[in-house]
This record gives sequence, C-alpha cells and structure tokens, in this order.
Amino acid sequence: MKSIRGAIAVVDNNELSIISSAKSLILSVMKENNITEEDVVFALFTVTQDLDQAFPAKAFRELGMNSIAAIDTVAPNIKDDLAGCIRILLTINNSTNDVKHVYLNDAKTLRPDR
Repeated sequence: MKSIRGAIAVVDNNELSIISSAKSLILSVMKENNITEEDVVFALFTVTQDLDQAFPAKAFRELGMNSIAAIDTVAPNIKDDLAGCIRILLTINNSTNDVKHVYLNDAKTLRPDR
C-alpha cells in the first residue's frame, strides 16, 4: 500500500470551484500515477478554513467513482498558509514503485522540490 499527496490552490469559495478543482486534482493524481478507481483504497481531503461551500470528496461521485471511500476535514489554521487550498492524500494498493505527488497551480509553492 502506498499514499500519494497532492494539492491545488487558489480555489474560489463556491461549490462549482471547489468541486471542479477537486476533480482536476483527482484526475491529475490518477493520470500522473497511472492508477484506476480499483487501485484506490481511500482518500482524505483537507481544505483551508476559507473553503466552506462544498465537500471536495463529492468530486469522486460526480466523476462516477462511487466505490472510493473519501472524507473531508479542515486543515489546521497555519500562519501564512495558502488560501483556497485543497489537499488530498490518496491511498492506493497496486505495484507502483514510482509515486508522483502532484501540486497544481499556486500549490506548487508548497513543494518547490516537486
């Protein structure tokens, strides 16, 4: 079992932006790591405290991936954190050895080494 991290920012605080950003993040992580819905064990999303209009995990259902267990939580309130940031921790079960963590848009500043 392995876990893959990812993030996207800056997301606007409305349902359409939160869900579409979460979809983009999910699909990018899956594409970059060549994984399918069947590979995913579960997903954990965190959102910064300014995103309170939708649950990003809803994106899995809208993508038709109903078998994936996912939960949302609020990230700790860290000084100087990115605003409008959705993070994901995707746990997978497959033989992949080369995990690629994905940081999109302004979230690239979170991990300049990636």
